[in-house]
Amino acid sequence: PHPGESGPKPPAPDARRGAVVAALMLSMALAALDGTIVSTAVPQIVGDLGGFSSFSWLFAGYLLAVTVTLPVYGKLSDTLGRKPVLIMGSVLFLLGSLLCAVAWDMTSLIAFRVVQGLGGGALQGTVQTLAADLYPLKERPKIQARLSTVWALSAVAGPGLGGLLATYADWRWIFLINLPVGAVALWLIIRHLHEPVRERTGPRPRIDWAGALSIFCCGAVLLTALVQGGVAWGWLSPPSLALFGAGAVLAAVTALVERRAADPVLPGWVWRRRTIAAVNLALGCLGLLMVAPTVFLPTYAQSVLGLAPVAAGFVLSVMTLSWPLAAALSQHVYRRIGFRDTALVGIGGATLVLLAFPLLPYPGSGWQPALLMLALGAALGLFQLPLIVGVQSTVGWEERGTTTASVLFCRQIGQTLGAALFGAVANGVLTARLGDTSGDLDAVARALDEPGAMDPSTADTLRRAVASAVETVHLGAACAGAAAFVLLLSLAPRRFPVRGEHTGPASAERA
Repeated sequence: PHPGESGPKPPAPDARRGAVVAALMLSMALAALDGTIVSTAVPQIVGDLGGFSSFSWLFAGYLLAVTVTLPVYGKLSDTLGRKPVLIMGSVLFLLGSLLCAVAWDMTSLIAFRVVQGLGGGALQGTVQTLAADLYPLKERPKIQARLSTVWALSAVAGPGLGGLLATYADWRWIFLINLPVGAVALWLIIRHLHEPVRERTGPRPRIDWAGALSIFCCGAVLLTALVQGGVAWGWLSPPSLALFGAGAVLAAVTALVERRAADPVLPGWVWRRRTIAAVNLALGCLGLLMVAPTVFLPTYAQSVLGLAPVAAGFVLSVMTLSWPLAAALSQHVYRRIGFRDTALVGIGGATLVLLAFPLLPYPGSGWQPALLMLALGAALGLFQLPLIVGVQSTVGWEERGTTTASVLFCRQIGQTLGAALFGAVANGVLTARLGDTSGDLDAVARALDEPGAMDPSTADTLRRAVASAVETVHLGAACAGAAAFVLLLSLAPRRFPVRGEHTGPASAERA
């Protein structure tokens, strides 16, 4: 246990646990929705506020704030408790939502989206940590499967809901709708989540504010370079070089600050322990891998297969049916063969599915990629949940927030890297196929949305180029899956060192 504290906290009583779980699911839904709900409302927002040249920061600002605050909130939840961090995050998120709804120009809306993201980072990390606190190991797959279902359905429903609100109401309702839902979740947390008071025998742990600030600044600079590189400016342009240089300096400063801190935000044990380090790296590969289907598959479905936006969304959304189902059933597998080997089966299957994508016929039918996405969801359900449940079970209460945040942080970093890397790969393939005047993938996709504007031969050439670009991206995602497989096989112990439930010391492990 943490110096000066008693052992890990017991779970909340069952009578209160249901209300707390409902609050966690509502909070998870809000965090997932706001990552995607703005996308289809951009035309209405730009038409009202202007600022077309900077609208991409509506997404990037939220992503940056969520990502760089995850490790900070994880450490705070271990130091102060889950409840105050979750309340603080919920209040920040709701304040950001209200401010977004009254934004008067694009600059103010982007700033308020960052405020939303500062709250969203607390929601994401603390919700996952509390889920592990509330349930013993044998019951965690159920709650994690529920949270996975909520996250997946909310993320997929976000663009459709945003489009409906922007079209039939007003885009400001995208943010106002958060207020009643978030208020209910906040009330449930305040009313029903009661954390036992820990008796301290030593001085109160000091919060590493210098480390938190340095991590925030370093992450913001590096993620800005990754998000905007190749979009707002070239990868080798002065802005990119300056940001990466500043990020390297800040990374060195962060390492120095954390090394000297008595209780660092990012403690060295996160990377010294084989199990946690292996899971962090593997889920970083998952974040990178997921960019291929979530970002590029809808473009493929519309531009190559000629599907309507709703049908294209369905091709991707079938993954949300098999993922939580496989996650819920994964406990029957990892109880027999262990956390690591179950994850290896899952990521091995996912890699094969991604390798099969370039084998689809051209132009093909919508059911073919949909079938692959169904299989991919099942494979990734077997991969992700055993790793999260397993790594949370290797630490006690006093380290669980930091551990969970490090896992989610690495997954977010992988997603950001994947968006930058695969975007460059797709545009490079298009340039090779069509020449230097082709533009990027988005420009080609927009051209294909107006079939009457070009002759059939030109349209077919563009479709084949898009198909080739997306197939190459999926091969890259398969490489990320293979990397995750190798990392787990070489770094993770075959049997995770699971701690005894609510006892503190490590115990023998069947999983």
